Amino acid sequence: MEKAKKGSYKHVKKHSPLAIGAHQNGMPLMEIPPIIQNGYPYPYQYRYHQSCPALLPLPLSLPLPPPLLVYVPPAAPLFHENNHLKWRTNGHNCLRKQRPVQNQVLGPGPTETRFNAIPLHQELELPQNQTNLQNRISHLDLSGKVVVATRPDSGGTEGPVIPLLANHFLVQFDPSEKFFHYDVNITPRPSKETARMIKHKLVEENSDLLSGVMPVFDGRKNLYSPIEFQRDKLEFYISLPIPTNGGKLTETQKIKLFRVNIRLVSKLTGENLNKYLKEKDGSIPLPQDYLHALDIVLREGPSESCISVGRSLYTCSMGGQRDIGGGVVGMRGFFQSLRPTQQGLSLNVDFSVAAFHESIGIIPYLQKKCSFLTDDFLKKQRALTEEERKQVQSALKNVKIFVCHRDTHQRFRVYSLTEGATKDLKFWDRSGKEYKLVDYFRDQYNYEIEFKNLPCLQISRSKPCYLPMELCIICEGQKFLGKLSDEQTAKILKMNCQRPDERKDIINNVVKGAFGPASGSYSNQFNLQISKEMTQLVGRVLQPPKLKFGDTGHVRDMTPNRHDRQWNFLHSHVAEGSAIRRWAVISFGGTSAQHACIPTFIHQLSNRCEHLGFLLSKNTMVNPLFENIQLLNNITGLETKLRKINEAANGNLQLLVCVMERRHKGYADLKRIAETSIGVVTQCCLYQNLTKLTSQFLANLALKINAKLGGCNMVLYNSLPHQIPRIFFDNQPAIFMGADVTHPHPLDDVSPSIVAVVGSMNWPASNRYISRMRSQTHRQEIIENLDLMVYELLDEFLLENKKLPSKIIFFRDGVSETQFQKVLKEELQAIRVACKRFEGYQPLVTFTVVQKRHHTRLFHGDQNVPPGTVVDTVITHPREFDFYLCSHSGTKGTSRPTHYHVLWDENRFRSDEIQKLVHCLCYTFVRCTKPVSLVPPAYYAHLAAYRGRLYLERSDSGACSKQMLYRSGPLQTAPLPQLQDTVKKLMFYC
Repeated sequence: MEKAKKGSYKHVKKHSPLAIGAHQNGMPLMEIPPIIQNGYPYPYQYRYHQSCPALLPLPLSLPLPPPLLVYVPPAAPLFHENNHLKWRTNGHNCLRKQRPVQNQVLGPGPTETRFNAIPLHQELELPQNQTNLQNRISHLDLSGKVVVATRPDSGGTEGPVIPLLANHFLVQFDPSEKFFHYDVNITPRPSKETARMIKHKLVEENSDLLSGVMPVFDGRKNLYSPIEFQRDKLEFYISLPIPTNGGKLTETQKIKLFRVNIRLVSKLTGENLNKYLKEKDGSIPLPQDYLHALDIVLREGPSESCISVGRSLYTCSMGGQRDIGGGVVGMRGFFQSLRPTQQGLSLNVDFSVAAFHESIGIIPYLQKKCSFLTDDFLKKQRALTEEERKQVQSALKNVKIFVCHRDTHQRFRVYSLTEGATKDLKFWDRSGKEYKLVDYFRDQYNYEIEFKNLPCLQISRSKPCYLPMELCIICEGQKFLGKLSDEQTAKILKMNCQRPDERKDIINNVVKGAFGPASGSYSNQFNLQISKEMTQLVGRVLQPPKLKFGDTGHVRDMTPNRHDRQWNFLHSHVAEGSAIRRWAVISFGGTSAQHACIPTFIHQLSNRCEHLGFLLSKNTMVNPLFENIQLLNNITGLETKLRKINEAANGNLQLLVCVMERRHKGYADLKRIAETSIGVVTQCCLYQNLTKLTSQFLANLALKINAKLGGCNMVLYNSLPHQIPRIFFDNQPAIFMGADVTHPHPLDDVSPSIVAVVGSMNWPASNRYISRMRSQTHRQEIIENLDLMVYELLDEFLLENKKLPSKIIFFRDGVSETQFQKVLKEELQAIRVACKRFEGYQPLVTFTVVQKRHHTRLFHGDQNVPPGTVVDTVITHPREFDFYLCSHSGTKGTSRPTHYHVLWDENRFRSDEIQKLVHCLCYTFVRCTKPVSLVPPAYYAHLAAYRGRLYLERSDSGACSKQMLYRSGPLQTAPLPQLQDTVKKLMFYC
């Protein structure tokens, strides 16, 4: 085996503790200079393009001047006039190549634009027609790595200024202070909690060898000390009393011996972090190893008294546990994370709530989760049916437990249930003697198993290992990973819903409290000072755009000047109305009294649509149908019924309104059948809303129907070319795209991830989006078929507008900061591949990541910040192009601004321009008469991806899920069903 280099982790044997807890940082991949073609860098492993020899780096000691791009024209040349893209063409069709077949692997066209890089003298100017191409490759550093766009100015200036507080706390560190990083190997491998106990005892008993300091430990492999130990390699043997019976020490406590090996692997300083925060050239990368060390230092104190889950810590000291039903409790805590900002290194601290398993016996736990498992059921000693067994197994899968019939430190994970009941289970001991399980517990532990007809817990993947349910208890502090019910979700949200003044006080108390990030003496040992006051800064409030409605209404335009920026259609008409002549109503469940409301509902809905300026026929194609809600459980019967309704409308039904007694899992089957098998748009609603029939409900329903059927509810009065004239032009359309990936539930290890990409089709209104959805590899975050989906959207745009967009503004949702580089490199290239399908087509691309799941909060006195509040200084990135925008009005709790991070910008937006663009788009969301918190392209992509997820959630999926549970081969990604052409170009997902 090759010897590991100094500073890295050695390879270990397969079954050693290090093999189980291997370090996450692997060997760095070899970086190859990128190939420059058509002005764009190709990724290092480009699956669509054959490899070409890369340009060899020149061993020069002096920096090279910028390269000159020598242009070799393609067969269909493009040219620039005044830096605006135009094509030499007599018609739009010549720009299109043959539409790719589904899943066809794309490659470069027969004719390509090529560029060769040669040195350019500093005094020479780049030709005007190559300016944009030079801008594109300027985002590469010397190693060929894609460099994230930098902030183009010192921040925006539009809008009145308001004072704000942010939940960021300045952290001061000494750049010259050395941290000594040690690798820790504990044998046998303990749990994280036991490892911390070992560390504490080791420090107490060996203070001299550890130079008299209290090092910090992450509970796994990494230990940091402010002073170097006496030797680079140390070995200790630590004896530890093991807690039994759920953490209680008994008189018969056991002693276990652990071997601890500690080895120095690196010495860290903060000099590079200090340079990263102060220098603006971007040549120094963020020193993740030093930042990781600081993070562990600041978490060490809280970790001693709190339950650590990811970057959050939870404790009963912040209000105790709250029962939210179903064997789940809610616990309060706080989130903390170090962030490099313009003001320096800051600690982001926020209030947090999470759901945990209630630490009780398995039987009472199941009684709270499974309605059938009552006391009467247990007294009858009846065996579980197959359906009940599946429900119990689903409730317990992957839950950690301990046993109460013997003293042991062991914790077990539940993998499944036994097929047979406890009374029928047998096993063989080491001598080969066969035992019945109930006899074994009677003989060995003098315990008579009570619930013999229940199955046992299977706690091993491969071999039989049974535990009776009644002897097992759920471990404390175990985060609940299952899907919360609507009632549980409401209770968790209520716990997390704090008004701004309340949330601000909680955060300040955490920072100043005994269990916060500054608790203990660890930060002082490492010479860290944490400010006890929130960061003071100023924000700006962007003014709302003027909106335009239909010309036939009394009110034709409006500026939403209310404090919450809402508006209404009381005297207005929609901007573009759809005409719905063929529609029907079907009811699922409901009482006779509720059924009697349907005629009134049809009449009033039709009238409300007429008042809004579009047509919904007063007569349905067929009389309203009343079905039992159980029809939603019968996929075949449901499809037959929907087909008959469509046939009654001569096969071209436009809309099917579905009224339901309650929310039902068959909703997913209904949507899939209607949109992929029949080709009809559906609109669902609940009977509880029909009994009231408020004007607001009817208006909201009508606006959704109009948008789904191709209408347009409102547009910006001043189009984007008029509002941002430096970037957008009337005769050069732009397309706004949004992309999102949704992953299956945390406990689902087989279902594919779903990706959706949407694109605007109408320029310059840019408020009508069509979607493309696909399934892809399980939990794969990078979009695998982005090139195909972008190509299809561009092709549809070309058909709609008779020309291709000169600019692509791409909003990517759901990406964490650790994935920025990979997403930018691979997905930007996929967009380029899609564009190459059109001859000579090279649009300017702006690629922006949209983040909602962050913990930065803004406070304006004791109130929520006003809608339109934008922040792009102090707490934003030291040099990259990002900003926080709270475009919506917070009605409950504390508003969460959306974080926009521009990773790539060939359009050269200024801060004011990109902020105005996003803010204006937030007023065009079709479902609301108020601005939304998320830019609509990303919002629509999220909705479309959720719809794709519904297509795979079949109500009869139990059989196939069981087969997948015991799969032996690699996962097979199930494709999504294809949409019917009648709905493919509609916003059916909104």
